[in-house]
Amino acid sequence: MPRVRKGAARHQAKKRIFKAVRGFRGPRSKNWRLAQESLFRAEATATKDRRRRKRNFRSLWIIRVSAACTQRNIRYSQFIYGLKLAQVSINRKMLSEMAIHDPEGFDQVVEVARKAIEAAA
Repeated sequence: MPRVRKGAARHQAKKRIFKAVRGFRGPRSKNWRLAQESLFRAEATATKDRRRRKRNFRSLWIIRVSAACTQRNIRYSQFIYGLKLAQVSINRKMLSEMAIHDPEGFDQVVEVARKAIEAAA
């Protein structure tokens, strides 16, 4: 049985990997083994950081809404509790956008939350 050499397939694989690691520093973009390892780690980190980005944005929205609530003399936790009691389902991203771009609308939402808290008490 004749020996099989990968030839074109190996060349394509290397070309794909080296194209992906273009711009990496030092031998990570030139050395085959280091290029493979660094690409593997880069892909793992990219997957992890896509999830981390969602987490970071949620915390940013919460910080913004909390600051807007503080200006209106209500704590963030009370505000969210009031919205749940009033059965208002606006996500934190939209609340953040309202706090920045539509302060009057945010004031109305705060009043809805306050009235729901008073009614429950």
